[in-house]
Parts: sequence; C-alpha cells; structure tokens
Amino acid sequence: MKRALLAFLLVGATALCAQTPTATPPTVLPPFWRCDLPGGTYEVAIRSIVSVSSHEYIVDGAARVTEVNVDTLGNMAVRFYCIEPITPQTPLGVGQSAIDRAGELAKEIAGRAGQDEVWQRVVKSYPTTTHSHTIEYRVPNEEQLKKIMTSAQTSFESGRGTILKMTE
Repeated sequence: MKRALLAFLLVGATALCAQTPTATPPTVLPPFWRCDLPGGTYEVAIRSIVSVSSHEYIVDGAARVTEVNVDTLGNMAVRFYCIEPITPQTPLGVGQSAIDRAGELAKEIAGRAGQDEVWQRVVKSYPTTTHSHTIEYRVPNEEQLKKIMTSAQTSFESGRGTILKMTE
C-alpha cells in the first residue's frame, strides 16, 4: 500500500511539473557602454569603468585638442577626440575676413587634390604621441564629442547599458 501511494505521488508530481509552463526571461540591455563610430566600435562593461573625463589642450600652438577619456580596470583606456586648427587672429579684427578666407581656400584646394588636411587625421609620431594601451578615435567636431561624454558619463553613473551610434 505504501509503495502504491509513493508511486502515485511520484507519477502525479512528474505530470504536474510537465504541465508547468517555463517562463522566458525578459530581454534586458546588458550592462555595457557601446559607441559605434565610422572608424570602429568600442564596448566596455560598465562595472569596469573607473572614470570618465574631458579636457582640452593646445598642441604646438597649431591645434586645439578636446578629448574624452574612459579609464577602465583593464589594461586599455579609450580616448575620443577632435582636433581643430588654431587660426590666426588679427588685432581688433582688422583684416580678419581676409585671413579666414585664405584658410577656407587652402582647405578647398586640399579637398580638390584629394588630400586630407593633416589636422583631420590621427597622426602619431612614435614614441612622442603614441600611448601604449590606448584605443583612439577621432571625431569630426566637438558636438559629437559632447554626445560621447554625456552617454559614457550617464552609463557610468547609472550603471545602465547604452548603445550610442555616431555618424559623420
């Protein structure tokens, strides 16, 4: 009798388990910050981000660099930056339009010749400007750089995953 009761209970429990529907877990954005750029994709686990920073500096008196850095627990850091040439300024703006026009013409001529301006490309002079363990992306303007900074900082502070798609 005990065996029959035990068998009945086991068969009943097995049948009950077979009828229970399995729940599908909800789709959740992983805790990663990702930035898709024309030059590549950068993705990092938010738990690995140590800091997000932005700063600006002048290179050799010829270009202004604004950059956003995302430092991580790993051995790689990422650097997003834009470079703008420093244009000469005349005192009191006298003749400034002539200087501005000369700069525009130089850009136009370089474009027609199929040459990029040096300041528009990532240029490295080993070992002076090469940073080991640094991933670098150049963006065309400060507006895109601000979007990257805001996105990375928001993900870092909230712990929520974000995918930022940048186009030129």
